[in-house]
Amino acid sequence: MLNPQTAGHSYRPVDLAREHGISTQAVRNYERDGVIPAARRSPSGYRAYTELHAAALRAYLALIPAYGHAVGAEIMRAANRGDVDAALRAVDLGHAQLLRDRETLDAVEVTVGVLTAAPTGDRPERPLPVGALAHRLGVTPATLRKWERAGILTPARDRVSRQRHYSPDDVRDAELAHLLRRGGYLLEHIATVMRQVRAADGPEPLAASLNGWRQRLTARGRAMLVAAARLSDYLTATGH
Repeated sequence: MLNPQTAGHSYRPVDLAREHGISTQAVRNYERDGVIPAARRSPSGYRAYTELHAAALRAYLALIPAYGHAVGAEIMRAANRGDVDAALRAVDLGHAQLLRDRETLDAVEVTVGVLTAAPTGDRPERPLPVGALAHRLGVTPATLRKWERAGILTPARDRVSRQRHYSPDDVRDAELAHLLRRGGYLLEHIATVMRQVRAADGPEPLAASLNGWRQRLTARGRAMLVAAARLSDYLTATGH
């Protein structure tokens, strides 16, 4: 919230920079980029910032860990031109993305639990054709092809016949996808889960990273709370 005791105070770039431990050039760059309002210039050309500029800078720097530099700048530019709806729409999209990330993490945790607990002895040793895998899961071949288009499955193709061959790992992925679909997860979430499993080169390394992943999501959520307060202060100061 703005300090009434400094409402008419004039700040130099170094004054704003010192509060946040940034350079004076960074403050000037933020003004140039439109994330804080343009400063009044003295007759000799020196910038004179006000408490309003200080509030804008606090808001922008709080938005960065919550939404990133690009979205934070988008929010501030919208606020500076008085388009509060556009600013809040960007905020809403950030919250929606955080929710999707949480849902994806939940799906990954379910998947890792299944991967680490499920026996592998009943999986076929040789690749399966699409019809055999569909029969194994109780789905149609068209469903498997849809999962492939979504990036969930990546079966190899016979070089001559172009028929799909599902390896034991593909069978595992298909079984997991089937489980997650029954749990109500969307195809895009399942595809993200499969990419995480493949990138981690197995469930065990992925399981070790889940706690850090959740901590990062928690930190982003808390940063959003701080950013909301700073942005609200700035919007109030601008009369919106």
